[in-house]
Amino acid sequence: MNIQLFKKPLNCTIIEGFPGFGLIGTITTEFLLDTLHAELIGTIRDDHVPSMVAIHEGKVVHPIGIFYSKKENLVIVHIIASLRGVEWKLADAIVEIAQKLKAKEIISLEGVASQSQDAPKCFYYASSQQNAGRFKKVGVNPLKEGIIIGVTGALLVEDQVPVSCIFAETHSGLPDSKAAADIIKVLDAYLNLKLDPKPLLEQAEKFEQKIKGIMEKGKEATVEEEKKRLSYVG
Repeated sequence: MNIQLFKKPLNCTIIEGFPGFGLIGTITTEFLLDTLHAELIGTIRDDHVPSMVAIHEGKVVHPIGIFYSKKENLVIVHIIASLRGVEWKLADAIVEIAQKLKAKEIISLEGVASQSQDAPKCFYYASSQQNAGRFKKVGVNPLKEGIIIGVTGALLVEDQVPVSCIFAETHSGLPDSKAAADIIKVLDAYLNLKLDPKPLLEQAEKFEQKIKGIMEKGKEATVEEEKKRLSYVG
């Protein structure tokens, strides 16, 4: 994968969110980019990632963008592209970025399917005992059982950089703004970002519609691209 970094903020915390179950990672990172006014400082490109670029409110939305919030010293990796088949490579790219920036921690935001009829909960995983203690202090329980797939699953086997995950239960594979808002609340407490919790759900619903629209247009573009490819072959 081709990593381009225009700035290299050191000793940062990296947050990544991918289009997984419930689009939790994409919605939460989109919320962070908007709320923290993060700037684009890099991109990740790969020949196996669809060449789809979205235009939203007159601005280009990169398939894989790397953003930075100086005040909080956070680097946020935001994804709108399909990553099927490149999960291990992208996890390696995230770790490479973390090493270049001497990152303190990689935090993955993810949705997990729940069959429980109880109110959805958030859980954590932390490779560092110190970070696990920080999650316990803010009242989050560890994830005891579960199957984690995709980039987050690939990151969990990395041992070169401390990796933490915040999981939100969701009952649907559709965009879940409530679960995204729950993750934001946990992340806010864990990192002491001092975000205002009151408008989180309203904002999450807005981003849900934005992300859903971008993803649907991306699927349409992929179908059209495949039609063109088949027409060349045929």
